[in-house]
Amino acid sequence: MEEIANLFNGFAVVLQPFNIMVMVVGILLGVIIGVLPGLGGANGVAILLPLTFSMSPTSAIIMLSCIYWGALFGGAITSVLFNIPGEPWSVATTFDGHPMAQKGKAGEALTAAFTSSFVGALFAVIMITLVAPLVAAFALRFGPAEKFGVYFLAFCSFIGMSKEPPFKTVAAMMIGFALASVGLDEMTGQLRLTFGFEKLLTGFDFLIAVIGLFGIGEILLTMEEGLSFKGRSAKINSRVVFQTWAQLPRYWMTSLRSCIIGCWMGVTPAGATPASFMSYGIAKRASKDGHKFGTGEIEGVVAPETAAHAAGTSALLPMLALGVPGSPTAAVLLGGLLIWGLQPGPMLFVEQKEFVWGLIASMYLGNVVGLLIVLTCVPLLAAILRIPFSIIAPVILVFCAIGAYTVHNSTFDVMLMMVFGVFGYLLKKCNYPLAPMVLAIVLGNAAEESFRQSLLASQGSLTIFWSNWLVGSIMALGLIALFWPLISQALTRVRPRPVTT
Repeated sequence: MEEIANLFNGFAVVLQPFNIMVMVVGILLGVIIGVLPGLGGANGVAILLPLTFSMSPTSAIIMLSCIYWGALFGGAITSVLFNIPGEPWSVATTFDGHPMAQKGKAGEALTAAFTSSFVGALFAVIMITLVAPLVAAFALRFGPAEKFGVYFLAFCSFIGMSKEPPFKTVAAMMIGFALASVGLDEMTGQLRLTFGFEKLLTGFDFLIAVIGLFGIGEILLTMEEGLSFKGRSAKINSRVVFQTWAQLPRYWMTSLRSCIIGCWMGVTPAGATPASFMSYGIAKRASKDGHKFGTGEIEGVVAPETAAHAAGTSALLPMLALGVPGSPTAAVLLGGLLIWGLQPGPMLFVEQKEFVWGLIASMYLGNVVGLLIVLTCVPLLAAILRIPFSIIAPVILVFCAIGAYTVHNSTFDVMLMMVFGVFGYLLKKCNYPLAPMVLAIVLGNAAEESFRQSLLASQGSLTIFWSNWLVGSIMALGLIALFWPLISQALTRVRPRPVTT
């Protein structure tokens, strides 16, 4: 009951006129940031952080968190309309979202994506409200071995549950691991695979790779196919929105499962990217229409969007309760709290109740406002499909270049983006999946660091990954996911066949 009373006090803080204004402005800025490839929530929050220095800590964190919500919503827009993920976790949304747009169902895809995002974030906010102390205590038990187990589970799930040939998936993933290893080894201080180029000391930024592989690669393919978008005659209006809402309840099990996966990944903290991939893969296996995934199934949009937003929202929990950021954006917000003289951790809930519960209340209200804003903009977004490709392609190229340059303010990154674009084009022509490579680039360094720290702690013994029930169960789930095709075949063979008469 105390939590409910504190939450109502938080709503009293959020509903002040100035805080409502900064909430709406933050969401609008976030949607724009999410649409622009390469910016993303973390970069957007970092760039706009100085704007909040003159505000009170509560108003400032409300604005920054709403920029984050807006970026989460906006990342699906370019994924559906142009097959260009606005965020790394939007990659899985392209698998079915873009085919739906090509079929003239852009409105249905966007409505499903926005609504699923709302559901996932709402589930995570409710979890934060009710079980924050328990989740924080559980997250304290995660050491390097447990973190590697989560990454291992994400990789294995994508290999075993992907529609692509396993060997091509593994090959693409290995390329991603190689690219992730370029640069300075943080544990030994040695240089790896830089070949004397000083620009490669920091390695390849995954945002540059994503922009090039998907953005530039997609433009090259579309130019080859005739300079036109498929499904330009998208029909989007309020009737389409309500019809899509009427379809979504039938996928309640997928949404619930994706919410749980997303919250788990957000707290642990693996992040939204593996959560979206894992949720998509499991949904594909569990659905009766799983064989249609990748051709424009609405369930293939619901699963990754729900999981990604649940993970992105729940990642704020360890930041508030423990002072340990669960995502890059949470790390930027953590820096903001320290600038304002607030020390995240368990005592924050005691000493700064108004601030904490005002932030949690803003999550509820900001999520609702964000959904209304993006749904209101659906007709405007649909008009993009009617713009000739000869006009929109240069605009996308400019946005991609701006996004790549903004990451580190470096023209070298723009050149890298073009190289990744050509490489992505060649991989697509050879029917190699890009998503596993991006996943490996994003998580490769973190997985390697956790693996090596675990081996150092165990003096080189792999038994550390089976040393307790928590890490052992995670690793076992990973092996099951990896060999799931063989397991399912074996189960099919031993299953008794019906007797025919």
